[in-house]
Amino acid sequence: MRTRRRQPDVPAPDRPWDEILPGLWMGGHQYRGRTGRLEFAVVRQEFDLVQTLLRLPGHGPDAEVEHQVWPIPDGPLDGTQLAGVIRMAEAACEALDRGRRVLVRCYHGYNRSGLVVAHALIRRGSTADEAIRLIRARRSSWALHNDLFVDYLRAGLTTARLLEDLTD
Repeated sequence: MRTRRRQPDVPAPDRPWDEILPGLWMGGHQYRGRTGRLEFAVVRQEFDLVQTLLRLPGHGPDAEVEHQVWPIPDGPLDGTQLAGVIRMAEAACEALDRGRRVLVRCYHGYNRSGLVVAHALIRRGSTADEAIRLIRARRSSWALHNDLFVDYLRAGLTTARLLEDLTD
């Protein structure tokens, strides 16, 4: 059984979401506001497509905004979960190609959303390490601190999915 290294307390981000590439945003459900207190990141109509990897009630988006939900853990993923991540990244790329504004979000906007955004960047021509560096530079140094997700990206999600299917 694989487990993730125990991480120190992860700080909440300073912003609800950050733009990684023009039109492609990464964020979470909670952030540290200007007062230093935790605030909820509630999406209304700022984006054309919102992809949610951890659904919390009351965080939006508004009903007229396209909303795709694929809940996954911030830990080992099975083949079905990885297939969903791949589909989410494909949908994000398709939306970007049509000039739509896309938000990919999870709890803090670090790991699960980072996995989808990084795979979208890889689909658009980045290497895994380039995608990881860009996400960390634009979102937070805490982004993709889940070593297993970094391993998935470096192996390629399709390969990781096949390997996970073999271990089931």
